[in-house]
Amino acid sequence: MSAMSRVARVLLPLPLPEAFDYEAPEGMRLAVGDQVLAPLGPQRLRGVVLELFERTGLNRPLKPLAARLEDAPLPPRTLDFVQWAARYTCEPPGEVLALALRGLRAPSPKPERRLVATGQAPTRVTPARARVLAAGAQPLAPKALAEAAGVGPGVIRTLLGEGCLKVVEVATVPEIAPPDPNRPGPELSPSQAAAAEVLSGMVAAGGFQAALLDGVTGSGKTEVYLEAVAALLRAEPDAQVLILLPEIALTQAVIARIAARFGAEPAEWHSGVSPPRRRRVWDAVSDGRCRIVVGARSALFLPYRRLRLLVVDEEHDGSFKQEEGFTYHARDLAVARARIEGATVVLASATPSLETVHNAETGRYRWLKLRARHGAARLPEIALIDLREHPPEPETWLSPPLCAAMAETLARGEQALLFLNRRGYAPLVLCRACGERMTAPDTDSWLVEHRYSGRLVCHLTGFSMRKPERCPHCAAEHSLVSIGPGVERLEEEVRGRFPEARVAIFSSDTVQHPEAARALVASMAAGEIDVLVATQAAAKGHNFPKLTLVGVVDADLGLRGGDLRAAERTYQLLAQASGRAGRAERPGARCSRPICPSTPSCRR
Repeated sequence: MSAMSRVARVLLPLPLPEAFDYEAPEGMRLAVGDQVLAPLGPQRLRGVVLELFERTGLNRPLKPLAARLEDAPLPPRTLDFVQWAARYTCEPPGEVLALALRGLRAPSPKPERRLVATGQAPTRVTPARARVLAAGAQPLAPKALAEAAGVGPGVIRTLLGEGCLKVVEVATVPEIAPPDPNRPGPELSPSQAAAAEVLSGMVAAGGFQAALLDGVTGSGKTEVYLEAVAALLRAEPDAQVLILLPEIALTQAVIARIAARFGAEPAEWHSGVSPPRRRRVWDAVSDGRCRIVVGARSALFLPYRRLRLLVVDEEHDGSFKQEEGFTYHARDLAVARARIEGATVVLASATPSLETVHNAETGRYRWLKLRARHGAARLPEIALIDLREHPPEPETWLSPPLCAAMAETLARGEQALLFLNRRGYAPLVLCRACGERMTAPDTDSWLVEHRYSGRLVCHLTGFSMRKPERCPHCAAEHSLVSIGPGVERLEEEVRGRFPEARVAIFSSDTVQHPEAARALVASMAAGEIDVLVATQAAAKGHNFPKLTLVGVVDADLGLRGGDLRAAERTYQLLAQASGRAGRAERPGARCSRPICPSTPSCRR
């Protein structure tokens, strides 16, 4: 009879259609989820064991696994989620596994070299040596031991040579402070308290459940779901919570609120986190030391031990869709992961997507509504400006009513936000001599002028060139003119109209790194900016206490083109942008006023 062979089916983090079978060598203790080193051609790659079985009569010998790695195994439900996501998206399962193993790109922190007393007495006892041996009862780094005993390095070296001290290696596992769910939270309004009670009851009941937390901007949705987090952690101290956010720029504000609520910062996970920090978070999540994770869409693939609650904040946001490499929508996969984990998922938004509203209307999701802002803050009044009745002055883009409202707002010491979802200086450059429109090569996509960099850029293909002195079609000199406004052009106009105002631009061109975005948001929140000219980067989730006026320039801009969901997305964007105004009620402040023109401007 053929010999019985033990086979390990291993999934590799590569775009391969299936897992590979390997021989599990005798003496190698393996379990499903273990990480192993598997040969593939001339390479040896990290993989994860999906299945272990015995087989006889193999038609060819299998390659043996090279080693079992010491890294933590992936939990069974994480493996189930990886395979389900691959089937759902019709992607190779290895692509999904690569996301789950992303935190392992950096090596584990190396053990620290420390000294500890052995108990052996020195040949000659002196006060200095006695102090060293007393301080060395606990492992300390050489420098720390010398400082604690008040001696020089020579005394340490002598005691090491005599065997009175020995070197030990101590693993440096950074401690993640546990959250304190018993800390008092802010006082909730009756509607907030009712919604928080429902969410807490859903979590306590266990099993998969989904809820839509539908609240107007400024209604306090964050405090509602944080109250459910507190109730969960009080009942189950080992439970884990994931809070997904659409933008990296939002993470710091949410982390600060969680730290204030629970007395400890949550773990942070997104592309702006350095590989060593991601490795520490991955390890802490895997072994259950990390209770709360706040991150972008990729945080969905971490190896949670006991995931009991998922929150998708701003669930309508298009940033939750990954469109490069492994293509997926984090909102949909969050619901699927909650079902696999037997957890509760909360989708929070002031402008929920049509899919989520449909699921709530049909009873698949629990629908919780917050229809008023928290406390004394009021929803902004919205007014439309018809530019046919109130046209801007020649070569300008801000209508007279909007300029008057801005002047009133700045005179009161309050802030204004001008929203235009169009990057650069001008969306079109054409020749006034021959009418030639500057487009990207081999396309009809207009080149957008960026005055700061002096370049013409195609935002569709990525093509970029310096703005020429002559028209490339008719060779007319200095004939290229900028048509239409972008955020850079609006900033130029604001500086001309209000020279004393502190003006800044918030767009992906001017704020290219997460740290820069956080710094700009902090400056705006601190009142260090008077007028913020922004794209959609500033239209979601931010809380600016002194912001009382929002002006939307070209409010109907998003309705152009062939997008079938243009009306939905335009409504969401305008509602979110106007919702930045009047979120805090301050003594002596007037009510907030956003202004929406159906070309440039917006007023309450």
